[in-house]
Amino acid sequence: MAQTTTTAGIGLAVIGCGAIGRIRSVLAREHPGVAWLGLCDIDADTLKQLAADTQADFATTDLAALLARPEVTAVIVATDEREHVDPILRAVEYGHPLFIEKPLATDPVESERVLAAIEAAGVDAVVGYTQRFRRRFLAVKQRLRDQQIGAVTSVVTRAFMNRMVPEATLRKVDDTTNLTPMVVSGTHSLDMCMWLLAGKTPVEVYARSTDVVLGDLGTKDGTFGVFTMDDGTILSMNINWALPAVWPGAVYGLEIGIVGSEGVIDIEDTHRDVILASEHGQPAGYNSRGFEAPATRHIDFLGSYPPGDLSDGLLWGPMREETMSWFSRLSKGVRTPHATAAEGHSNLLLTMAMDLSARRGTPVALPISPEELQSGLREDAP
Repeated sequence: MAQTTTTAGIGLAVIGCGAIGRIRSVLAREHPGVAWLGLCDIDADTLKQLAADTQADFATTDLAALLARPEVTAVIVATDEREHVDPILRAVEYGHPLFIEKPLATDPVESERVLAAIEAAGVDAVVGYTQRFRRRFLAVKQRLRDQQIGAVTSVVTRAFMNRMVPEATLRKVDDTTNLTPMVVSGTHSLDMCMWLLAGKTPVEVYARSTDVVLGDLGTKDGTFGVFTMDDGTILSMNINWALPAVWPGAVYGLEIGIVGSEGVIDIEDTHRDVILASEHGQPAGYNSRGFEAPATRHIDFLGSYPPGDLSDGLLWGPMREETMSWFSRLSKGVRTPHATAAEGHSNLLLTMAMDLSARRGTPVALPISPEELQSGLREDAP
């Protein structure tokens, strides 16, 4: 991979200064390779606060003004899920390397358009699938590369989340179309499985959903599905993000079982190994602009907040690893496990194919085109 910055260092533009944009901006200020930091957000108060906290070199509510700065050599897009397309396409015009919070878009046709623009411009674009940077998953990936369990024959994964993510995500938007447990959050466990199963291609998915708790918010409680791969491997992909707000998992708990012809790998990423119980209320575990936790949590599975954990004012964990290694990718050409834009697009189509199958109650053949998905999800919407 060719280096993309000069000896002057990385000139970083961060578009979106919410929870994740803040984390990555603060980390940027810690990295010696980042020489210049520019910020953009539509909320002036949020922008002003982060600019002060990071001593940003430039801050503006005007996206065009930020991207036009001659210092910019790389861009992070960290806006709300529904607001990714425009900043990505505008950044692509400059040819800068991109770090994009998932997804590329919440519409499959728009996602394809974004991917096409990225590929046509030859831009090195990665998508934020932070869990790839957990040590346990990196270790498992290498064991699979080394064929330590032979040929994989079946995989089962279960993701449990308290309902604060859908509460925070859906209440701040008017249109909840496609903001489902699989598209918004299950995509992380799906990406992990597809990354671990590299080389296997899904040919069919059958799924079912339920919406008893979160139906009034315009989403599903959970979706369970089974993928069949081109070599006969089966993948059971299950997620529920409607657990009570007091559920001790601060956002995400994941279990994955991988069975091979010569062995098995069993992964528990539920974080139940370190449990805190306190008379003091614990942080919500999910921080989003304008969101207040609906209940106080007194028990916490420490380590279950996907980005990592704060200690002495610094964030430690997979998001640090993901962000810092991206800076090394830019400045030194280091090979990294980041998800590519093509993988991000594929993940979106697969999660939406699960949703389409659940709505129809029938299997969906894969691959399926973005146009078929878009049409089918609209026609079959309740």
